[in-house]
Amino acid sequence: MRATLKSPRNTLEEYLAMERKSKERHEYLDGEIYSMAGESPRHGDISSNLVAILNLQLRGGPCRVWTKDVKILSGSLPYGSRSREGLFSYPDAVIVCGIPQFLDEHQDVLCNPKVIIEVLSPSTEAFDRGEKFHRYRTHNSSLSDYLVVEQNKPFLEHFTRLENGLWAIKSSILDLRENLYVESIECTLRLAEVYDRVSFISAELEESATNESGS
Repeated sequence: MRATLKSPRNTLEEYLAMERKSKERHEYLDGEIYSMAGESPRHGDISSNLVAILNLQLRGGPCRVWTKDVKILSGSLPYGSRSREGLFSYPDAVIVCGIPQFLDEHQDVLCNPKVIIEVLSPSTEAFDRGEKFHRYRTHNSSLSDYLVVEQNKPFLEHFTRLENGLWAIKSSILDLRENLYVESIECTLRLAEVYDRVSFISAELEESATNESGS
């Protein structure tokens, strides 16, 4: 998330009205609207790889994978006309099983995600792991799995909802020879395929340049 676009305390309705007319994507958190930064080539490659891998394995079944253009609402439903508390976000990939349930007739806000995947960026990692994940798991009862993927090094972490409703780390992998199995959708993510054609040398150079400029 980036700088606030408008004065704080916009309602959820005001955000949706603005977003549906905008050519750019924005996220919403408790009354504030944030512009979304452009993604790096690595971020784009990893996101595309994930969608391609999952789409192939889910084809013909009850679940489907959607890209980062679908919004997720993490907040209490139904909300009133002056409601401000809630999160609208654009996951890098989301899997929905069965019939998609939408917020309204526009069918651009999904309410029953099964699996959410976020590709981490240095500027958003703390939010994706912290407050965003808290909102996801608190307000989306359909959500069974949350995966976060590093873009500057091979690392994939899988969180899952337990039978008692609590969340736990299911597994973490960082070796390109390793695989991660998501039982709820019967899909296997091979780390080498997730990071196919991704260069970590350039990531190291970028990090080095950033450290030098900040010194």
